[in-house]
Amino acid sequence: MATIKDPKEIFPDITSSFKAVYGDDLVSLILYGSGAGGDYHPGKSDLNFLVVLSESAIDSLSRAIDIITQWRKKNVATPLFMTRNYIATSLDSYPLEFLNMKRLYTVVFGEDVLGELTFDVHDVRLQCEREIKGKLLLLRQRFLETEEKPKRLEELISQSITAFISIMTGLLYMKGAEIPMARRDIVRNVGQQFPVNPQAYLSCLDVKEKIGKFSSSEIKDIFRGYLAETRKLWEIVDSWEHEGR
Repeated sequence: MATIKDPKEIFPDITSSFKAVYGDDLVSLILYGSGAGGDYHPGKSDLNFLVVLSESAIDSLSRAIDIITQWRKKNVATPLFMTRNYIATSLDSYPLEFLNMKRLYTVVFGEDVLGELTFDVHDVRLQCEREIKGKLLLLRQRFLETEEKPKRLEELISQSITAFISIMTGLLYMKGAEIPMARRDIVRNVGQQFPVNPQAYLSCLDVKEKIGKFSSSEIKDIFRGYLAETRKLWEIVDSWEHEGR
């Protein structure tokens, strides 16, 4: 199928697909993530949708299987299916996920279920700490599995760096600072707000996006810097708890 150059071009058809299956039980259809912002790369970036259904329809997921199969061929990722109540009762447990949805989204159909969401700073801090600690442990474990082979280190960097952008939006939210649209600007802003070296993460994005070529020693240095700055992030978030913020 043809590459989707502008996500808006599929809005009418994908809306019709879900409306045909769910009718009035379709509360809203929302595009979120890179497809709704400045980091979308046609043919490479997935398109991520949130499908909000009524309580009576949420258990009828099998009705959407054919739609999912059809749109997956156009780089549309399997959507997240939720209800209004699920969203309302999940903000304390998963504030980062909803904060990142709210940062970049477009209402394709129906209600704007994200626009009025607010997040408790305490909940955001707890999840930031949990996510950073878990990912730091995973990075160390996966590093050992790479046997320090540059190609495998590149893969590890590429697979893991995006998750840290999401965490950084939480850090900026905690600080009351601006959360930019583009992920590189998010990294730079974190570097201005916190005592970490943003270049460590910008270099990881270069690796993921295949910007430039790196020698074996450079890849190893990038990963070491990535690991060191992630430890700093954890220490920063942990200190917020002890300072009573």
